[in-house]
Amino acid sequence: MPTEYLEFVRNKQLEADAVGFEADPSRFGKLYDFQQDILTWALERGRAAIFADCGLGKTPIQLKWAEQVTMHTGQPILIVAPLAVANQTHREAAKFNVSPARVCASQDDVGEGVNITNYEKLHHFERSAFGGIVLDESSILKSYDGKTKQRIVSFAEPIDYRLACTATPAPNDYTELLTHAEYLDIMSRKEVLATFFVQDGNTTTSWRLKGHAEEEFWEWVASWCVALRGPQDLGYPAGKFDLPKLNIQSRTVDSGWKRDDMLFGGVAETLDDQRAARDASLDQRVEETASLINDSDEPWIVWCGLNKESEAVTRAIPDAVEISGSDSEQHKRDAMLGFQRGDIRVIVTKPSIAGHGMNWQHCSKQVFMGMSHSYEQFYQAVRRSWRFGQEDDVTVHLITAEANRRVIENVRSKEKNARKMMDEIVQRMMESGQALNKRATKDEMEYERDRFEGDNYELHLGDCVEVTKEMEDDSIGLSVFSPPFPGMYVYSNSKRDMGNVQDLDQMIDHFKFLAEPLREKTMPGRSCVVHLTQVLAKKKYDGYVGLKDFRGRVIEMMEDAGWTLYGEVTIDKDPQVKAVRTKDTGLQFKSLAKDAARMHQAMADYLLQFRAPGDNPEPIEAGVSEKYDNEDGWITNEEWIRWARPVWFADDLTPEGFEGISETNTLNAHPAREEDDERHLAPLQLGVLERCIKLWSNPGDVVYDPFMGIGSTPYMALRLNRQAAGAELKRSYFNLAKKHVGRALQDRNNLFAGAVAPAA
Repeated sequence: MPTEYLEFVRNKQLEADAVGFEADPSRFGKLYDFQQDILTWALERGRAAIFADCGLGKTPIQLKWAEQVTMHTGQPILIVAPLAVANQTHREAAKFNVSPARVCASQDDVGEGVNITNYEKLHHFERSAFGGIVLDESSILKSYDGKTKQRIVSFAEPIDYRLACTATPAPNDYTELLTHAEYLDIMSRKEVLATFFVQDGNTTTSWRLKGHAEEEFWEWVASWCVALRGPQDLGYPAGKFDLPKLNIQSRTVDSGWKRDDMLFGGVAETLDDQRAARDASLDQRVEETASLINDSDEPWIVWCGLNKESEAVTRAIPDAVEISGSDSEQHKRDAMLGFQRGDIRVIVTKPSIAGHGMNWQHCSKQVFMGMSHSYEQFYQAVRRSWRFGQEDDVTVHLITAEANRRVIENVRSKEKNARKMMDEIVQRMMESGQALNKRATKDEMEYERDRFEGDNYELHLGDCVEVTKEMEDDSIGLSVFSPPFPGMYVYSNSKRDMGNVQDLDQMIDHFKFLAEPLREKTMPGRSCVVHLTQVLAKKKYDGYVGLKDFRGRVIEMMEDAGWTLYGEVTIDKDPQVKAVRTKDTGLQFKSLAKDAARMHQAMADYLLQFRAPGDNPEPIEAGVSEKYDNEDGWITNEEWIRWARPVWFADDLTPEGFEGISETNTLNAHPAREEDDERHLAPLQLGVLERCIKLWSNPGDVVYDPFMGIGSTPYMALRLNRQAAGAELKRSYFNLAKKHVGRALQDRNNLFAGAVAPAA
């Protein structure tokens, strides 16, 4: 195997072993025993996450971590925190004798030691200047769009020492942990999904843990994070870390809201109805909130979700101070710190503005007069007061319209899921012995080679680039395959996996190593048929919504490798199926009523036919011929009239008299699939394969699929009396492909015996 390819594979990803160092605990100062042990572990790991509940000392731990790293590296350290928390962290630095420490607005302010800024100012700093970085309240990453979130992760890439601290790493969804793994360079999000998760239902946006991988997943998480709700979770005495009582009181008001088709008021089920009911109850909720606070002389926090809510309730409470998103950073910071000092009695704001990081234990009374569906925002906001160090019981009032009770029900349901997840992390961490482990590796899939062969088939477990180079020159009669679509699917966490890439550019760079040997092994004048679709750009990951020209990039790359683009087929797709599967708002009817500028057509699939240079030495007699039996797959004139069209329609969208492509006719739905078999994420339709093989190969030709997956192409090739060849990197798919080859041979024998083969 050429050194160039192996070097490319090696450089695709970096390993994530511990990069830290041993520190002297005598330099840690006044920390509790459990805090000292967490700090020691985090320094030895070098890249770590601390998922510790509010008030357990994440701030002094991260300050001491930063102090030790700057002493070790001789470089300044950057702590990134939410707005106003930076100033709070600076005061804590003085309390714990961490010096020098300063709050910075840009790189010009950076000096030796510990430097503290807020997330909104990160773009004013040079990442190469720092020896370490800390993300304080790191779960705040979920609040940013994809472009900003990726900018934060990218900022940390060249920095050796990294720490993430939060109380809510993933309040509702296990996959939210993956942002932390990506920031720490443990694994990319796509690698983790491929290793531990499967699609949940017929959608590309919902994932669930594989049943057999659950224990390994939690052990892996526990290897790079420490999670605790109290010192006792790590085997230490609770000491003073006991929370006061939390009283949550629901107060409902009657807004008189009802839908147009209702005689009486009811429960708002849709988001539009919930917004309408919320608007209709504004005056009643303001009155209820003001009556609670104006009759009291204690400090209060009022949490709102909309500007009109915060403006109205501030007017109703004479000594309230509002913090809104449009306020200057100076006003926001002064108001939050003024409330902390006791200079302000009542503060009115949103959880998205002040819900992270602030220590407001002096206040034991809160009101939510505008509830959203976000459990994390609710939890973080409550924990500004309900935290270790709070001396009084905490009372939280939830004031909502009766019609909006579904919102509270949803938040309570998410609370149960969040508690279960934290229980899982802590329990698995202790059971696995991974607590405060110093090493977390990527556990990359082991590279294996294997072969399964018979008289007319040869399946390989291995890297398709290596397998293709080992084939005989001019041996492939037809190759037909669907390469991994960058950004959509990753099938394994192997560096050899062509789908396991950072972006479209890297995928094309990897694909180049296959295109040239594939041309050399293909008979002159014969075809390579590539099935693909355009790639969506998603705001969450790319910072914008649109399309990436995967099709154009593949054409350019194949032509550079010596192939000729010879033909193209568009495969029609059902937009309703696409909308359900991808959750693409540009296809959903509700978007049509809101803003049709967001609408776009469903993305079609494409077959790109490339021809190898030279003249075909063995003409393909695909038409009706006495030379071959019907079972060998010759094509009638009527079929060619349909197949020659530039569009192949889906089954239920075909013009009258036309046979379509069934989107569900795949090996995923094959009767031979056992319950424990792993479904392929995006199997190629058998109808597409049948047409390609009949059109562009002779009986007896080798039909090759370098991305064989569960064996769809070999299955159909054998059914049509061709020789089958394939390569697959993933062992579970390879094993399933072997089963499907056996099924194809059985079906083929049944056809020759005059039996009717079961439908695929």
